[in-house]
Amino acid sequence: MILIADSGSTKTTWMEVISGNKIVTEGLNPHFTTDERLLSVCDFVRQQFSNINSPDSIHFYGAGCGNNTQRNRVKKLLSAGFNTENVEVETDMLGACRAVSTGRESLVAILGTGSNACFFDGYKIKYQPTSTGYILGDKGSANHVGRLLLDEYLTHVMPLKTRQLFHKTFRMSDAQMINAVYHKPTPNRFLASLAPFAAENQDDQYCHGTLWGALLDFYADTLLPVIWKMHRRECTINLVGGFAKAIEPTIKQFFSEEARGFEVTSIVADPIDGLKKYHLNTP
Repeated sequence: MILIADSGSTKTTWMEVISGNKIVTEGLNPHFTTDERLLSVCDFVRQQFSNINSPDSIHFYGAGCGNNTQRNRVKKLLSAGFNTENVEVETDMLGACRAVSTGRESLVAILGTGSNACFFDGYKIKYQPTSTGYILGDKGSANHVGRLLLDEYLTHVMPLKTRQLFHKTFRMSDAQMINAVYHKPTPNRFLASLAPFAAENQDDQYCHGTLWGALLDFYADTLLPVIWKMHRRECTINLVGGFAKAIEPTIKQFFSEEARGFEVTSIVADPIDGLKKYHLNTP
């Protein structure tokens, strides 16, 4: 039995490869998740997959697993939580690559709660910029868009009509929103939860402009360093993430107008089905 998991900061999708059965739990970014909480989720997953005792192997692709300290920590906890030694822990970026671009050279980007990009040669990541997280980085992500929306809502830069709709949608006071950012756990999830407002109102001039500006930042700060490093003037790009899928029309328009030479091949909300195919075909 092979168990795979794709974990972002908001949700984790688990799948038993042979049956294709899957469940969704909370995100397990190790920078925000305690040991006790991760072990509790392991116990929950074992209960939901009634036939799981000790999986033959676990392949966990997670946000926040880019450094050895966190990777080894997650590996140790998964090994204990599922009673197996055969555990692979990799980044969510490699998971995205394996899901959408195995055997094909391309840029691969994640636009979910957070964001990042890399150059994938079809088998390995050849270059990936350092992720600076939800405070300094995550350009173009749901967290970034939520941050832009909230700042301009609170400072009354957002147009009045859009501001009224924003307030009607979330029904929170200014103080509650500030508290959620600065005093509640997982502020990145809170900020990302605001971004669907822009995705659902892409026809609104202000929302469209906010998304466009976030994509410009993503292109300039995240994609261009990869393009320059790999000396590519033209390349295909595959995007993974629920937020990318939600703003697909704007992304396609952006790349056709602002980033000519980079063809969008696919935009996939959830890489888990691609990862299932990868692990069925990879010894």
